[in-house]
Amino acid sequence: MSRKILVLADLRNGGVRNVTFEALSAAKNISEGGEVSVAVLSNNAAVNTGEFAHYGADKVYVVNNAALENYVPDAYAAALEAVIKEAGANVVFLAHSAIGRDLAPKLAARFGAGAVSDIINVELDGGNLVFTRPIYAGKAFTKNTVNSDLIFATIRPNNLTKSEPDTSRSAETVNLSVDLPADSLRTFIKEVVKKSTGGVDLSEAKIIVSGGRGVKSADGFKPLQELADVLGAAVGASRGACDAEYCDYALQIGQTGKVVTPDLYIAAGISGAIQHLAGMSNSKVIVAINKDPEAPIFKVADYGIVGDLFEIVPILTEELKKALAE
Repeated sequence: MSRKILVLADLRNGGVRNVTFEALSAAKNISEGGEVSVAVLSNNAAVNTGEFAHYGADKVYVVNNAALENYVPDAYAAALEAVIKEAGANVVFLAHSAIGRDLAPKLAARFGAGAVSDIINVELDGGNLVFTRPIYAGKAFTKNTVNSDLIFATIRPNNLTKSEPDTSRSAETVNLSVDLPADSLRTFIKEVVKKSTGGVDLSEAKIIVSGGRGVKSADGFKPLQELADVLGAAVGASRGACDAEYCDYALQIGQTGKVVTPDLYIAAGISGAIQHLAGMSNSKVIVAINKDPEAPIFKVADYGIVGDLFEIVPILTEELKKALAE
C-alpha cells in the first residue's frame, strides 16, 4: 500500500540538520512508491531545497512567514497543519528535538491521529509500519504499530540510516501561503538568548567526549576539549559536572539531559549512574576512563582504562594526533 509521507525539515542556524536526511531516507524506504515530501517552515531561510530531493523528496513545501522566524507553537502548528492537508500525508516525521517533541502531540490531537515518539527504527511488516523505540532508559525496546489513518512519529537523531545522495533527482517546490495573524497566536518570542556550546551539535555528533565530576573543575574540561578537537567530536557532561558548575547544562547527557547515540562515546571521570547511562548507553562503542575499577561505567563500556584522566587523556590526544597525521 503506497503512502504519502511528510518530513518536517529540522533547521538550525540557517542549515538543515542531519536527522532530516535520515528521516527522508527512511520515508523513501517505507513509502512503497508513494510521494515523499518535505515541509520547510521559516522566515525566508536560505535553504537548498534541491538537497532534499537527493535523499528522496518528491516535493518541497515552503512556508515563509515572519511569524516563523523563531519557534512559536501556535504558528508552527498552524503552518504544518496546512502543509499536511495540502500534501495529503498519511505519515508525518519530525525530529525528536525540543520542537518535534512539542509539535507532534499538539498536531496529533488536532487531527485525532496516533503518535509514537523517540523512534530508532521503522520498517514494513505485512504492509503495516512497525516503529521501534527504547523504554526503561534504553534497557528494553518495544515494537509499535499505530492504528490510525494519519501517524505522527518523532525520530531520534543518529539512528536511522541515511542513504547515499542521488544527485540526479529533483523535486517540485511548492510555495504555500499560510495566514498567521497575530491575534491567533497566544505566545510571542520577544528575544532569543543563545548559549553557545561551540563545536559539534551534541545530538548529532558521531563522536562525543564527556566529563563527569572527575574533571574536578571547569579547567578540567580543557584536556577533554583538546581531545575532542583532534577527533572532530562534541564535548558532553554528566549531570554531576553540570550541578558542580564545571560546565553549562547545555552539555548535559542523561535522563534529564540529551539522549545521544554516537559511533564513539568517551566517558572521562564519569562513574556511570543510571541516570547518565540512560542518555548514552546505546552508543555504538563506549570507552570509559576512571580511577575506580569498580565504577558502574565499566559494565557498559566496550573498552575501559583504569587511571587518572588527567594523565590518560593527554596521552590519548597526542597518540591520536600522530595516528591521524599518518
